[in-house]
Amino acid sequence: MHDIHRFEESAAYSSAEKAALRYAVALSRTPANVDQLLFDELKRHFSEKQLVELTSAIAWENYRARFNRGFDIGPDGFSEGAFCPMPERPANSGHR
Repeated sequence: MHDIHRFEESAAYSSAEKAALRYAVALSRTPANVDQLLFDELKRHFSEKQLVELTSAIAWENYRARFNRGFDIGPDGFSEGAFCPMPERPANSGHR
């Protein structure tokens, strides 16, 4: 997890994991566009069933994040003391 923000350069992730992370990044943007090259790479690493599961997991996490943000719902401290890196944000991100 220490290298998650620099996964492309990290030796800690396999090529399949890097493809999945690139997919998560693409689906988390607005608009959520996935280019054909990335999708072709994903198909080399994952079966159709695995892609459906991966896509639904990414979509569900995006739903939860946006829902919580809409109601300004913060963490409840359930993972207190656990390692969970926060995304790097520009200084003026506009977050409440």
